[in-house]
Amino acid sequence: MSLFAADDPGTVRRVSLVKLSSEVARSIAGIGRIVVEGEVHRPTRGIRGAVYFTLKDRAAQVSVICPSNRASRCRAVAGERVGVTGTLNWSADRGQVALIAEEVVPVGAGAIAAMIAEARRSLAADGLLDRPRRPLPRLPEVIGVICGSDAAVRADIESVVAARFPGYPVEFAEVTLSGPGAVDGICDALSWLDSRREVGVILLARGGGDATQLLPFSDESLGRAVGASSTPVVAAIGHEGDRPLCDEVADARFGTPSLAAAAVVPSRVELEADMDRLLQSAEVGLTARLGAASTRLAAVDREASIMAGLGVAERRMDRAALRLRHAHPGGRVAAAHALLVGQRRQMEALSPARVLERGYAVVRRPGGTVVRRADQVGVGDAVEVQLAAGSLGATVDEIVSGDE
Repeated sequence: MSLFAADDPGTVRRVSLVKLSSEVARSIAGIGRIVVEGEVHRPTRGIRGAVYFTLKDRAAQVSVICPSNRASRCRAVAGERVGVTGTLNWSADRGQVALIAEEVVPVGAGAIAAMIAEARRSLAADGLLDRPRRPLPRLPEVIGVICGSDAAVRADIESVVAARFPGYPVEFAEVTLSGPGAVDGICDALSWLDSRREVGVILLARGGGDATQLLPFSDESLGRAVGASSTPVVAAIGHEGDRPLCDEVADARFGTPSLAAAAVVPSRVELEADMDRLLQSAEVGLTARLGAASTRLAAVDREASIMAGLGVAERRMDRAALRLRHAHPGGRVAAAHALLVGQRRQMEALSPARVLERGYAVVRRPGGTVVRRADQVGVGDAVEVQLAAGSLGATVDEIVSGDE
């Protein structure tokens, strides 16, 4: 066997340039979706909005292209260390490999702080940080929760629900909360919950994490999505000391998911106590109103009211008859007027007041019962004698039966 077998023409595969390009493209595609860290050099923006820069490390570099439709997700600042999420692409006509970016995020505390400060300035300029906060509903029909697949956060919220109002309707939307694509997933979940009319409040919940893990919650696009939501949004990200940018845009902010859940899940015990108080208050008020109405009704002189009503009707009839007499003489109006006058006279003749004016009296027991028979009272009983004008207090001295 020759020591120079590698130089043997029989071991060399001859291919066309097109085939070579195809094989290179196929090999590169096999690498798949990757995240690469490096330093940004010579960032530029194209006419159509795409962002171009070189990602460098100590011993290597690669061209990065961020398409215009992803430019808002790509922060490319010269000299800043970033993490680029994307896929490699082989350009056959140029013979170049480029990393097509889906997302470019800063790496390191300084770069992250700079990005958050820039996003804060942008949101403040549009009035999203000092906008009026919406009140949280006391009894939302459904509570929406955006969280990760981490069982601990969901379990914390479910335990609060079980303690305050077992079985209360809660809709969980589990998404990726950190890393590439997290912001898009959170925004999509927020939009979905906001589109459901029955969802009365949305809770953004996540456990603790470092600055990089919590970075999606300081993203400008998420802040704008929270501000644009028609449903009140509550932020509960990380621990008490963690303050991502979405806290400054949300309608309410709590230190932990458990505290946030306690604020949005109503207490069944408190609601039932409030219902009992309201029912008691309504009962007391109704009793008072009924008593006042009874007092007013007892004070009404029904006979005088009837007579006054007849008087009003008679005067109206007189005016109507006068108008019709000037316009269209009619016997029906005159007949109606005569009928009304006759009925008034009959009412006056039958009126108890007219009977009393003729010398009769009405005798009542202390309770108000009218005495119609002598055996309804006993000797010594106190009675009230109602006259046409005023009344007398009397005592029964003698009872004479009507049968004698």
